[in-house]
Order: sequence, then structure tokens, then C-alpha cells
Amino acid sequence: MTPAPDHHSPSSAGSAGVDRRRLLTGSLAATAALALPAAGAAPAFARSGRPAARWGVQAGDVGADGGLVWVRSDRPARMVVETSATESFRHPRRFQGPLLGPGTDFTGTTRLRGLPSGQQIHYRVLLADPDDPRRGGEPVTGTFRTTSPRRRDVRFTWSGDIAGQGWGINPERGGYRVFDEMAALDPDFFLCSGDTIYADNPIEPHVTLADGRIWRNITTEEKAKVAETLGEFRGNFRYNLLDAPLRRFNARVPWIVQWDDHEVHNNWYPGQLLDDDRYTEKRADVLAARALRAFGEYFPVSTLPARTADRAGRVYRVLRHGPLLDVFVLDMRSHRRPNSPGREADDTVGILGAEQLAWLKRELSRSRAVWKVIASDMPLGLVVLDADKHVEAVAQGDPGAPLGRELQIAELLRHIKDRRITGTLWLTADVHYTSAQHYRPERAAFRDFAPFWEFVTGPLAAGGFPAVGLDATFGPDQVFVQAPDRANVSPAESPQYFGAVDIDAGSGELTVRLRAEGGRTLFHKTLQPGLVGQ
Repeated sequence: MTPAPDHHSPSSAGSAGVDRRRLLTGSLAATAALALPAAGAAPAFARSGRPAARWGVQAGDVGADGGLVWVRSDRPARMVVETSATESFRHPRRFQGPLLGPGTDFTGTTRLRGLPSGQQIHYRVLLADPDDPRRGGEPVTGTFRTTSPRRRDVRFTWSGDIAGQGWGINPERGGYRVFDEMAALDPDFFLCSGDTIYADNPIEPHVTLADGRIWRNITTEEKAKVAETLGEFRGNFRYNLLDAPLRRFNARVPWIVQWDDHEVHNNWYPGQLLDDDRYTEKRADVLAARALRAFGEYFPVSTLPARTADRAGRVYRVLRHGPLLDVFVLDMRSHRRPNSPGREADDTVGILGAEQLAWLKRELSRSRAVWKVIASDMPLGLVVLDADKHVEAVAQGDPGAPLGRELQIAELLRHIKDRRITGTLWLTADVHYTSAQHYRPERAAFRDFAPFWEFVTGPLAAGGFPAVGLDATFGPDQVFVQAPDRANVSPAESPQYFGAVDIDAGSGELTVRLRAEGGRTLFHKTLQPGLVGQ
């Protein structure tokens, strides 16, 4: 089976051995032209200056009475957040945030509480000199909507895969312009399905396309090699914030974010020793710990360290969006057993781990939301294999009874059916094309489940790849697919993809639209609340 796009060589978009001085020179020139913040492992600053939030602001994990607000300073600073019902910021409410310093790469997150539900919240982040609070920088503003306890229309977008296969920020193309397109839909939030960075995919200053055109990237020192140190992982997250459309999006749309393999290394799993000559540090667990720390520093995630009593922190969590929607964010990377041919007849670890599976079953049973979105960083029925032809996702290509990681998914699907949990659907990215699958027990080898839908989209800023095969174990019918016919097609040659979901407050209907960059809706499906077998 052809490997999925996340599992191709990252060197396919350009040559190795690039001079780092040339990279930095090109990067800073392009950055200055776009008025983007300068890159670097740590901010340089003059003691006489005022702190500045040149990487913008971002909100995340928004609920009924608040959410998390993130910022990065260019020097040590005290973070302060003010909120208001209007952009004029009359009678603002003030939240004291943390001190920002080198321990968190000058990033910080402040939790906002006690805000009115179901309202548009305007916020501004102020950065003050920690030695002289009167010396503050220019405020940076953003906005988000708190969730409502009453039925209210819900709209969100989802996708994943940013800066993959060597396709980075191209100023001649307008950068990651798909983010402006998503922002124009005015979603309540954006669900990012993982591969938020490609820590194992260096970005080179230019790439020659198949038709002879030149793709030009903004580059930085940290993106000139694979990420191994904490500083290099931080630099990968910081790289995306050089993009103006992404910063504009962050100021308008809060995120619900999860991770997958490319935050660390292609196809990694716990306990793995890398067979990759580009790496000095071969232990995937060491790289993953550094990546998770940087991930928590650069995204506002409520369950990660410094914002939770859970020392280790975790990515999986549930976000409740009023009576119509709960979003169950999974982590199919950190708790899995090693990749294998997927023929095990008994597998209690699976792809989620026993603890996460128990959590998911418990939270799904407790949910009273009309719709329960299972945000999966990998697809269920698509056969995704690694370079050794081992199972990288769930399906192993055998159409018979569940084996390997399929056993854990079968247990979950049986639980959903037995507990009469309605309104579940799966959203994912990962494979760098877009498709829709409907799963029915009448078509399946394993039949002890209720029908459900899985929708796939992406990438946002990465190479496109051909479609992979389907595994019949859970009876998928692929009713729509659009994919390139060759591997690693650049964003200049193939559209980037995202999905949009609308839930109608009156009828409770949920409509999924698979969209292509440029404003086209490729496929849509409307689901009725409470119905089985639709």
C-alpha cells in the first residue's frame, strides 16, 4: 500500500547541505519586506526599550466564561490582559498574567474567567517592563466568542498539516493565505488536527517545481535542520508566526489544537530509537518531551504544564460548546504501542492507551450535547503505513475481524452503541487530501457498532498526496475523495483543503462542507440529530 503523505521523505522538496548564513540572509530580507517579526532563538533587546508582542496574540480552549490568551514578548515582561464588551475598551476588566522570560521562551498564557457567556469578547494584551510597570509596549488586540448555555448556531473550521514537505511561507504567494479564507467565514473556533509544525522537515530558501517555476520560502536558522534541541523546537513553532495571515487569523479565531507525529518526527512512537542519519539525538521519547514543552509554550492548551495540576500534562481533553456540541480531542501519538504489522489478537494499549480510552468512554457517556465530535489526529479506515509497511494509523488492510489497533477502536464503537450515545462523528486530517467515509455494520466484518461518518481534510500548507486504500473491517463507503495523482504536489499546484461545520440552533442539523482553497465547496453532507444509520 502506498504510504500516506505524512510518511514520505521530507527531503523531497529540496536538496540538503544549505549554507546557514545564506538562509538567514534570505530570511531576514523577506521578513523585512513583509514587515514580519524577526526570527531567532531568543529575542535580542535593548534595556531602554519597551516590550513588544510582535508574534501576535492567540486564544484557545474557550468555554462559557472565558478561555486562554497567549502572547510572546521580545524581552522579559509582565503579561496583562484586559477584556471588554466593545472594541473601545470602556470599563475594561484586567487579568494579571505571568512574568515572561527565557524559561518559557518569553511566551505566556493567561486564563480568563468570569466573563459573560454567549458574547463577543474583545481583549488586549499589555506587556510591561517587570522593573518598571509604567514602561509598557503597544497593546495587541484580539477577540473571541464565549460559548452559550442556550442553543445558538455554531460554526467551526478544521484542518491540519502546516509547513510540511519543505513548503513554507512563500511571500510571493501571500504566505499561508488559506487562513484569511477561513477567517472570512467567522468561525467560533478552529480545530487543528495536528502536524502544526514539521520539526523533521527543513525549509530551504527555494524549491524548483515540476514545471520549472521557483517556490521561494522565508527561512530561519531553526528551520534549516531537523529539530532536536528545545530551542530548535521552539523555533519551529515560532516560524509559523512569521506569517501575517496566520497572525491575523489567531487574533480573530480561537484554536482547539492537537498534535500528531511531525511535531516530533515522522511516524514516531514511544520508546522508538530513530534510524535517521540527520539526528544526533536518536531517542524519540527525549525529542517528544522537548516538543511537547514547546507545544505547550506556543499554544494555549488547558491541560498542559504550567496551567494544570497534572505534572506531565496531556493533549487529550474535552471542550464543551454549549448544548449542541462537545469536542473530544484525542492524542493518538503519545500513548500508542509501537508500530507493527497490526496482526495482534489482543492489544489493550492500541493507539490511545488504556487510560485515554477509559477517559473517552467515560466522557462520551457523560456528554449531553446533541453532537459529539471526536477530533482524531489519524483516520480510522484509511490504510496508513510507515516505511517498513507497518501500521501507522489504525487500519492494517485486512478486511476481516479487528486486529491490532483496530481492537481498541472496536471496543470504543461497541461502547458507543451499547450506551446509545448518539451524534458522534469523526474529524481528522493527516493524509494530505480530502474525503468522506460512511461506516455501516452491514458492510463490515465487525458489526457491533452504530453507523457513523468520518470526514478528512488538509493540508493547510504542505504537500498534497494521492489517496490511500480503505480497510473493510468497519465497513467504510468512501462517498467522496479528492486527491492529487502524484506525491508531494506543492500548494502552488494543488489546492489546500479545510472543512467547515455548521450546526443550526433551531433544527439541530449539522452540515459538513469539505472546501478547497479559493472558495469552492467540494462536498457537503447534512446530518440529522438523534438519527442512527444516516
